[in-house]
Amino acid sequence: MVNELDERKVIILRAIIKNYLETGEPVGSRTISKLSGLNLSSATIRNEMSDLVDMGYIIQPHTSAGRIPSDKGYRFYVDCIMKENSANMTAVTSQMGKRIDKLEMLLKDMVKMIAVDTNYAALISGPSTSTTKIKYLQLSIPADRQILMILVLDGNVIKNEVLNAVEDIDYETAMNVTVMMNNHLSGLSLREISPKIITEIMVQAGTQQGNVKLVLDAVTEMLESGENNRDIFTSGAKNLFKYPELAEVDKASKLITAFEEKDALQEMVSEVTSLTAADGGENNVQVYIGGEGPIKNMEDCSLITANYELGDGMKGIIGVIGPKRMDYEKVVQTLQNLRTQIDGALPDKQSKKTDKKGSKSKKSDEIKETKEGI
Repeated sequence: MVNELDERKVIILRAIIKNYLETGEPVGSRTISKLSGLNLSSATIRNEMSDLVDMGYIIQPHTSAGRIPSDKGYRFYVDCIMKENSANMTAVTSQMGKRIDKLEMLLKDMVKMIAVDTNYAALISGPSTSTTKIKYLQLSIPADRQILMILVLDGNVIKNEVLNAVEDIDYETAMNVTVMMNNHLSGLSLREISPKIITEIMVQAGTQQGNVKLVLDAVTEMLESGENNRDIFTSGAKNLFKYPELAEVDKASKLITAFEEKDALQEMVSEVTSLTAADGGENNVQVYIGGEGPIKNMEDCSLITANYELGDGMKGIIGVIGPKRMDYEKVVQTLQNLRTQIDGALPDKQSKKTDKKGSKSKKSDEIKETKEGI
């Protein structure tokens, strides 16, 4: 793409894009000729702009109007012109230094701050759970023949469900089952729970095999459901309507619908996750312009996504949606800064490892007392 443009055309195209990003107005040859460092006549600039129109990099919305970038022009800007800055951390990234124990709180705060910082719409997905590790499992007996199962995953993601017991179980037995199951499951992801481990659990379950199978099935269903129905948090949809090109009634209606359709956002997250996995995770930031985007009814927008990772296989997607003339450089920098800050917003990994090691040692001692059968 770069080879078909000589240096003069690159300079003019860059000037058109930058000016349009700042003003939102079509750019004429006189505007370009006034830019410092460009010693070209208006006639020469008009000829070059005409060539750029023919090549598909810019378009002329009206006969007497200036030019605006096409999707191809934006793609050129993103791929070939935009350079990484060593800009200072924004207010968003400085706030991310807080220690936040609840992952959901972190994600909600983050998506709001991204929307405020960029002045666009933002979304963030909860992490996948098929590779997320189990931190611990807690069983209690809220009523006769009922089991309250609380599943805590790394990142303090909490899931719970009330199960109807298939066998009589009291509080003491529930505690023994909890110790035994944690000894086998703590630190494992769904993919790591092998048939051998399940067999060992069932053997040690003794007279509680029915209830233990019930709990194992519930754990599996929770993790699988979490993978296919991740929480998606959004913020700043109204920001899009500050831009005239998106404020028309029909376009605004489509955008609102797109943000309300969680299934569509789920599909988008899955598609972006698949694309990231396909390239080995090397391209952490993806830019989708216009029709390139994976979200229907957003062909008038651009979408920039970045994957985040909390460790232990917990991965998700951050996205920023704005007009095609969005400040790509600032958004990419914001997302990259955020990715480097997320780990610091959660409890120290080293201390978590130490706690887990100590917890496992304690559980190993306890299990010796219950290994003969529950």
